[in-house]
Amino acid sequence: MTALTLSTAAAPGLRADAIVIGVAKGAKGPVVAPGAEAVDKAYDGRLAGVLETLGALGAEGEVTKLPAPSGFKAPLVLAVGLGPVPEKDTAYDSETLRKAAGIAARALAGSKKAAFALPLTEAADAGAIGEGALLGAYSFDAYKDNGKDPKAKNGKAPLAEVALLGGKPRDKAYKAAVERAVTVSEELNRARDLVNTPPNDLNPESFAAIAQAAAKEHGIKVQVLDVKALEKGGYGGILGVGAGSAAGPRLVKLSYTSSKAKKHLAFVGKGITYDSGGISLKPAGHNETMKCDMSGAAAVFAAVVAAARLGLEVNVTGWLALAENMPSGSATRPGDVLRMYSGKTVEVLNTDAEGRLVLADALWAASQEKPDAIVDVATLTGAMVLALGNRTFGIMGNDDAFRTALYEAAEEVGEPAWPMPMPEHLRKGMDSPTADIANMGERMGGGLVAGLFLREFVGEGITWAHLDIAGPAFNEGGPFGYTPKGGTGSGVRTLVRLAELTAAGDLG
Repeated sequence: MTALTLSTAAAPGLRADAIVIGVAKGAKGPVVAPGAEAVDKAYDGRLAGVLETLGALGAEGEVTKLPAPSGFKAPLVLAVGLGPVPEKDTAYDSETLRKAAGIAARALAGSKKAAFALPLTEAADAGAIGEGALLGAYSFDAYKDNGKDPKAKNGKAPLAEVALLGGKPRDKAYKAAVERAVTVSEELNRARDLVNTPPNDLNPESFAAIAQAAAKEHGIKVQVLDVKALEKGGYGGILGVGAGSAAGPRLVKLSYTSSKAKKHLAFVGKGITYDSGGISLKPAGHNETMKCDMSGAAAVFAAVVAAARLGLEVNVTGWLALAENMPSGSATRPGDVLRMYSGKTVEVLNTDAEGRLVLADALWAASQEKPDAIVDVATLTGAMVLALGNRTFGIMGNDDAFRTALYEAAEEVGEPAWPMPMPEHLRKGMDSPTADIANMGERMGGGLVAGLFLREFVGEGITWAHLDIAGPAFNEGGPFGYTPKGGTGSGVRTLVRLAELTAAGDLG
């Protein structure tokens, strides 16, 4: 991954391929942002005018390249738009800095080193810029043969090194902010890699093996339940979903423990490594990206490893409910009844509503340990995408205060989210004449119905929330900010921030 360092060097004397500066949108034209004073001085204070002549406005996402001034050891200045100038006495917020750094890093693919002279006044700014750069430089090219570097991005290797100008290498807060940015970014990019891996190479067994290897490396206890263990334990939901595939299902438990922990969080992830819809086969045009249906499990996996690497003073258990949903002679049929791990029976009306079935078993397993809170993460419903679009995930839960805390944590780290209700009248639609509950209910409000179904499998008295990341988990459009095309790693930063807040005692 791209290297990240703090630097006290002055922009003119630093050997690099480019100097990155910020330009904001002012009332009368572009405004050079703090951090670029040395560059502006080298242009005799007329850098804003030069940028305006080149068509720059300072709008968010805008990139303008110009030759570096005489005397600079870097040949290029890259100006990235920050959007409107902040109101008086306020600074650029963390998400603005993250996005700008991500855009710049992507624009500099193929470069060996870039010096980022973006607004940096405190350690949090260094963390935001560093995180944005590391996430923006991400590239998944494991399956491409471009005749050059196997890690190359369209023939250009990702930006190799980022130096944060204005940083304080000896300051503990700055060092901690950069170390955190590196850890979180590496784990989030690990989740992206998993989401992007083709389903012929990533199935429940191979996913479990990857989790085992990472757990061993980072001192995390791991337990893998294979088909025989799942049958012995009565995990009817996971087994029912995986019954049609030659690749058997798995339930992976990852346990990170801290000797100083006072709280225990459980994260549960939907891990459908490929979703054909099963017997209720998806229509043409809806199968091509279904390798991403394990994004929830990838997010949980990455978050647990990040918590371990950061040494957070909280116990975190991750549950990866892994299965491949395929149609075959052994597949679960619409009309079948499954006996879940909790003992409840579920009438399967639609085999393409499979995520809730594997999550139900994992939620009940997590509940047996009586954690202080459970959060599940899943690409669960197309209905949530219809409600909130492709960039925002929905949050439901059985505790309004906890749901609000999760929403605020998501917003803080730059993951757009929105609290959603769970109307009780929708529960009746899942009544079944044959079983305790059906896996489908009313079509309208389908994302809320799914949340109500999951609630049935959370242990009594346990605080629980559900993140439906179906929209933002996989970006089918072009890259934006620090978000690439393909797997995004949605949910990872929210879970990590929740763990940090819990460790600090800020969630009660």
